[in-house]
Amino acid sequence: MMTRITEKMNASVVLDTLRHTDGYYITNTARDMSQSDYKNRILLHTDLLAAKAREESGYFSLEITGGASIHVDILRKQVDPFLKLKLLRKQMPDTMFQTLCRGVNLFGYRPYPQNVIRLTVREFAKYVDVWRTFDFMNHVPNMQAVFEEVAKAGKINEPCICFSTGPEHTNEYYVGKVQEIIDVTGPEIILCIKNHGGLGSPKRIGQLVNAIKQAYPELIIHYHGHNTDGNDIGRITAAVLNGAAIVDASDHAFTGFYGPPPILTVIQTLKDYDRVAVGINEEAVIRSSDVIRDQRQYYAQFEAQIKGFMPTVQIHKLPGGAMGSSLEQAAKGGFLDKMPDILHNELPKVQKELGNYWSVTPGSQILWTTAVSNVLDGDRYGNPSGDLKNLLLGKYGPFPFYRPADWIYEKAFGPDWEKVLEQEGGIENIEDMDIDKERQTLTGKLGKEPTEQQLVSYLQHPNDAVEFFKFEEKFGQSYVLPPAIFLRQGGFQLGETLVFRDHDGKEHLIEIGPSQQDDDGRTNVYLNVDHHQRTFIIEPETQAGAAAEATLSKNEIANLAKSGDIRALFGGNVYEISVETGQEVHAGDQVAVLEAMKMQTPVISETSGTVASIFAKTGQAVKPGDKLLQIDSDAR
Repeated sequence: MMTRITEKMNASVVLDTLRHTDGYYITNTARDMSQSDYKNRILLHTDLLAAKAREESGYFSLEITGGASIHVDILRKQVDPFLKLKLLRKQMPDTMFQTLCRGVNLFGYRPYPQNVIRLTVREFAKYVDVWRTFDFMNHVPNMQAVFEEVAKAGKINEPCICFSTGPEHTNEYYVGKVQEIIDVTGPEIILCIKNHGGLGSPKRIGQLVNAIKQAYPELIIHYHGHNTDGNDIGRITAAVLNGAAIVDASDHAFTGFYGPPPILTVIQTLKDYDRVAVGINEEAVIRSSDVIRDQRQYYAQFEAQIKGFMPTVQIHKLPGGAMGSSLEQAAKGGFLDKMPDILHNELPKVQKELGNYWSVTPGSQILWTTAVSNVLDGDRYGNPSGDLKNLLLGKYGPFPFYRPADWIYEKAFGPDWEKVLEQEGGIENIEDMDIDKERQTLTGKLGKEPTEQQLVSYLQHPNDAVEFFKFEEKFGQSYVLPPAIFLRQGGFQLGETLVFRDHDGKEHLIEIGPSQQDDDGRTNVYLNVDHHQRTFIIEPETQAGAAAEATLSKNEIANLAKSGDIRALFGGNVYEISVETGQEVHAGDQVAVLEAMKMQTPVISETSGTVASIFAKTGQAVKPGDKLLQIDSDAR
């Protein structure tokens, strides 16, 4: 019997159906497609346009949230990630929604307290049916809190084993890791083989699926891969032929180079092996792409700077989700010409030197930023990020195969590295957060009591969440805007009239009215929105609090720090100012945190004294040499 799985089935019925159906199921990984090939910029408007056809397509699930998308929803797309799920559920009542969760890192980039993890899972589990959870070190304890809360909510646990290649990555290792997972979750799970880099050959993936099925015949396997090298259709085919019950792909109108392959191609390929895609309506699959095809032109600005498949992923192992963002960072940083050296020479070295663990968030960012720093600075491991130091200290979990060489520890921590490792090493024990206190803090920032969902967003991305809430309060919900307007380049002309239809087909009109500038430099822009007059006040752009008068070298910045003049060592955003004016600090104290490429680096005081002035503010973009704060030294 060919059975479509729906959101209305309970978890045990879904698992039983998967075990006894002759065929395979498909997950549409639309979220992963957006992240890997469009830097997470595909708007809710586009997903809502595709929703009806996707609903009729009969997928096992739609991966539509999680990963970096929740952060980018509030940071770049001005949409509430919870509202997105509510609106899509109205259009897709039968399709299970799936998320990608980073275990202890949730939907962020660093470990969170246990009570924050549990609160977040409970809130998202109201809308999400399948929880694909991974840990970049394959350290099962880092995923346990998520497993427990998903089970309590009656949702489906889909733990991952992250896949890579190399002499350590054997079938025996992965089969043993599966047992570790089952010891925690029990057998009522779906196991995901997460091949986030699109690594290995079809034969290798087939061997791994077969080995796991031989050891655990009743275990349901879901294969997830990327098409970076153009060969994931082969890997999917091998996975299904060896017993995988679910595979990942996405809409052909939007598939690119670094994300999932096209659904229709998967279906057509496996037909020749007499394998049937259960519950799938091929006409609806085709219609999904027909509905959104003309939207792709507006996302072209976010597609990768390097076009074409990248078989060299088998060398550098950079996953699809990091591929596009890395190329963007290289273009903005002016080192795109150095990418071949970084990808084909330095990154493989760093992979091996740091233990050949799995290049997936946040590990992929650590490997990538380290390789970039090694090449651009010319001093390998001489400028370690805070996250690299945490990795070396074992804060994320134990190295699975071997520890990096002593010389790397010495470069990162100095000649007393063994003492540092002894005193500070081991998994970080993160104390529970005072959630009521955080709620009060957020109330103060917003001027009103936050909802539980706002609190959950704030606990993960505090600075960006507050900015989003304030934006939405001031400007309303902008998700109704199509990409033709929301992502338009070049600005809008005075007197221009914009007419568009929202995802429900309702027509809207925006007239760009006159603008005038007041004596304070603020610009008043008048808009006629659906025949309602609106006035928006735009504050003048200001330069960074204390932009460097001239470009400073790293040595000059370091010398200034010794005198208490704390400058930004690299370009990024101010994640945190850790001190207040008038506060006494000691040499070695953290005074700020900078964030770049999703990695946080603490700024340490080089002197003891009193904080005299703070020039930067949280969330501010800074360039190398920009003033952060001034410490009046006790020695003066």
